[in-house]
Amino acid sequence: MIPINLLLEKGATYRKVDSGDVIFNEGSAASFYYQLTSGRVRWCSLTDDGREVLHKVVYPGESFGEFPLFDGGVYEASAIADSPCTMLRLSIPTFHTLLRQYPEIHFKFTESLVKDLRFKFMLTNLLSNNNPEEIIKSLIQYFNQQGKLICQDCNRLMMTRQQLANMTGLRVETIIRTIKQMEKEDKLSIIKGKVFVPADGIHTD
Repeated sequence: MIPINLLLEKGATYRKVDSGDVIFNEGSAASFYYQLTSGRVRWCSLTDDGREVLHKVVYPGESFGEFPLFDGGVYEASAIADSPCTMLRLSIPTFHTLLRQYPEIHFKFTESLVKDLRFKFMLTNLLSNNNPEEIIKSLIQYFNQQGKLICQDCNRLMMTRQQLANMTGLRVETIIRTIKQMEKEDKLSIIKGKVFVPADGIHTD
């Protein structure tokens, strides 16, 4: 999102975390702008019954936890390392100064936030569909179009069944059963437990 050399020039510092570490908690106050440089982070909430709701998976070069940087509120979700991670963090006042100095970066942030909002609308519309296969197919097609969560070299879906369940609200048993049925219909492949999709995604009927 923001060039690493520019972040370092403005005083950003590196932070390393291990897989499973909580970077910040839902409801806590924000102090920094975070940008991932290596690893993978999941942005999620916990329901009252302890179920995880997955909002977004963050990859190197992407930022996360941006909302409080603009409205002064608390974090609306938690950020948890999905693997060993390294990230840069920059104080909020310095981040604001940077955006004023570089309006093109500010525009990129606006564009990124709008894309995230569109994804949430798409997901909300998907969840009104009672057909689990249509939900999974549409989600995979979206990932394929965005070049995210689908390996560009081997077309492997880089999400677990549990993560798909956490993102869609479907039961993990439903995800497993539906994916197996889709394999039988040659809509995707399962090799050693990994899900692989066609190069152009899974088209809706």
